[in-house]
Amino acid sequence: MTILGRDAGRLHEVVAAGDAHAFTVADVTDRNGLGHAVAALPRSVDLLIANAGEALSKPFAKMANSDFAAMLGVNLMGVVNVAQAVLPGMTERGFGRIVAVASTAGLKGYPYVTAYCAAKHAVIGLVRSLALETARTGVTVNAVCPGFTDTELVATSLDRIVAKTGRSRDDALSELTKHNPQGRLVLPAEVADAVLWLCGAGAGSVTGQAIAVAGGEV
Repeated sequence: MTILGRDAGRLHEVVAAGDAHAFTVADVTDRNGLGHAVAALPRSVDLLIANAGEALSKPFAKMANSDFAAMLGVNLMGVVNVAQAVLPGMTERGFGRIVAVASTAGLKGYPYVTAYCAAKHAVIGLVRSLALETARTGVTVNAVCPGFTDTELVATSLDRIVAKTGRSRDDALSELTKHNPQGRLVLPAEVADAVLWLCGAGAGSVTGQAIAVAGGEV
């Protein structure tokens, strides 16, 4: 497995820990740079997991055009750019799996994250449309939509809630987990299992889907 990201140091740590075989450095919002990075890989890409993401929390009235551009740039165009880089090779070989890690924010609304929700809704539309274009090529295109998950992104959100409201971290966590009927954060391994299944041979007829991993939230 090859991982791609902007921070060579952190990528190296992942490889050194044995969680990936190799890494390459690129920014998913840089279409040309990303294309060169993918083209330089020693092996073809049969499985693409597009999971770069960034969240921004503000009242809608304070959301600037630059905020919307930033959220769309990472969360939507990041998927577009990397999918366009690998799809020609997949269709030529007659096999491929594209899985976008979206969010329940692509299936419903949340307050104060309008730009993020708009971008994730766009990812779901992209997945559904691209799945139809590739339906007879041997390539499947799906999205996994986690609820609030125990990740660094959510940890940062908790820090912001605590800083802005003065609430305890436990109270801030309760504010997030109340969305999940199971009353907890989703585990990263649970999301990974859903992705792994979509990449397998048994999911060959599953395409154009947005699968929620969210404890029954949606």
